[in-house]
Amino acid sequence: MARTLEWRVRLELAEDDGTTRARATVDTGTATLTGHGTARRNPDDPDVPEIGDELAASRAMSDLARQLLRTAYRDIGRVGAGLPEAEGYEDVGGYGWSAVSA
Repeated sequence: MARTLEWRVRLELAEDDGTTRARATVDTGTATLTGHGTARRNPDDPDVPEIGDELAASRAMSDLARQLLRTAYRDIGRVGAGLPEAEGYEDVGGYGWSAVSA
């Protein structure tokens, strides 16, 4: 079965008084997921907005990726398929930090 999909991620950034907030949203067609990320500048550091943008955006996309992975795990369970005992699946239970993402 061949198929092609395109999922677009919308990334919104806002900076206010040394704090940058990011929101990354993807619509898969069956679910809409939104990840959030924040970066705070130390008042003693130089004001370089691009660094806050990069940090907040990466954190929002990382949050989004974790949500997408949890969604996939739930879908795997719903269809009755077991997860292979392979690297990358050890965080199925708690969905927290694992050796893979550490």
